[in-house]
Amino acid sequence: MKLKTNDPCWCGSGHKHKRCHGDRHALTYPPVTLGRVSPPRAVPDGIARPSYVTTGIVPPQTPQIQDAASLTRLRRACAVAAEVLLRTGEQVGIGVTTDDLDRVAHDVYVELGAYPSDLHYRGFPKSICTSVNGVVCHGIPDDRPLEEGDIINIDVTAYIDGMHGDTSATFHVGTPTAALAGLVDTTRDATLRGIAAIRPFEPLQRIAEAIEPFAESRGYSVVREYGGHGIGESFHGAPHVSHHVDRRDDSIVVPGMTFTVEPMLCSGRARFHQAADGWTEHADDNRPSAQFEHTVLVTDTGAEILTVTTDGRTAAGTLDTVNAARSSPRTT
Repeated sequence: MKLKTNDPCWCGSGHKHKRCHGDRHALTYPPVTLGRVSPPRAVPDGIARPSYVTTGIVPPQTPQIQDAASLTRLRRACAVAAEVLLRTGEQVGIGVTTDDLDRVAHDVYVELGAYPSDLHYRGFPKSICTSVNGVVCHGIPDDRPLEEGDIINIDVTAYIDGMHGDTSATFHVGTPTAALAGLVDTTRDATLRGIAAIRPFEPLQRIAEAIEPFAESRGYSVVREYGGHGIGESFHGAPHVSHHVDRRDDSIVVPGMTFTVEPMLCSGRARFHQAADGWTEHADDNRPSAQFEHTVLVTDTGAEILTVTTDGRTAAGTLDTVNAARSSPRTT
């Protein structure tokens, strides 16, 4: 059931939602203005590039089904992406620009022998996407410094061994307010709940059925226009993974299929417009939005998160996280 402003807050505080995690004053932000974008960073010639970098042609969006050999290569790409995200996220702080974060990420990609999949994809000029506050997605790193109370989504995709690994997380800048912490924590939990709902030979819509009602029960809205996507040798492939319930979608998942789960939750209405740069998507009401993302593999029993480092670390959470959340009284 969708939480209304005068309902008791989902956190169990006893306050009305609008006086607690739905406090509009705490979630009112000025529009994010676009800053100066520096030139694209160079990638050494010895690092392999996706074909679209040299040809400008994006391959057809076919389903991505892995065998043992291709899965080994994909695991490496996903581990690299997880490492880039962790090390870039560690540098988030007051006064740091999103271009600074792009430089950090770019250097880690190169250090690990990977190409930044975003760079020159359909003309995108930077190595990561950085979406601050009311930017829903596809923010271009620039010279705007991060400020106390901001949130920022960092979206990383690494190309190595002929495979793309894709992951993202939302980070706080400085000390978060309760309202912003609720948005970010709920978005992470919703992402993991969607992954935990995956079962082989069942509808892809199980993901949306786990995400959208949960988000709405906390007063958040789910972006419909963007979703997850098949991934592997193709950066973006079939299927389109909706995070809102769409009864027209009759897709079935099968073992070996790989795709991303990456819901965007808004603290206001999930309506947005594109900036003049042709990429940045701004929420119409400027209220903050958050996103988390993992690349996942459909297994014989459920789903496995691939975007973790070789020693199991990730900035986007694990299925242990969602199991713990489910056991908490406030999330039931």
